[in-house]
Amino acid sequence: MGFLEVAKKRCSVRSFLPREVEREKLLQVLEAARVAPSAVNLQPWQIVVVQDTQLKLELYEAYPRDWFAKAPIVLVLCVDHAVSWKRHDGKDYGDVDAAIAADHITLAAADLGLGTCWIGAFDETKCRKALNLPPNMEPVVMLPMGYPAKTDSPDRHQIRRKSLEEIVRWQ
Repeated sequence: MGFLEVAKKRCSVRSFLPREVEREKLLQVLEAARVAPSAVNLQPWQIVVVQDTQLKLELYEAYPRDWFAKAPIVLVLCVDHAVSWKRHDGKDYGDVDAAIAADHITLAAADLGLGTCWIGAFDETKCRKALNLPPNMEPVVMLPMGYPAKTDSPDRHQIRRKSLEEIVRWQ
């Protein structure tokens, strides 16, 4: 499958089959994050792979949605602000770097027939506590992952996406 096909296939999945994700596929998804670019190549992210039922229930406290609790795996991307690159005006690029890695994950998962959903609206304090993160490590995004039980219609990008004219400015 070509890149644009994968990008168009990827969608937010909020219903997962009760099927385990093969380790080989999980490792391929994690490898996609590993090779993601980052500012000054500092790679300030860490990915916490959560498969344990009890720990998933603790993360559920940070994002209490029933469908979330049923995901076979939850990947939590964290950024280490002690090592992330800071621009001359102080902007910390760790969040950007983690977002790039997360995007690599979502696209790799889609290519392998897996579904993900980008979760940013979670309780950071509860997530941090569940994962016992040190102060310099911030959870940025949670990605529940598994085999989709259902997905959006394949033509959703034609319906919901802005046109190029709306998002591109030529200079």
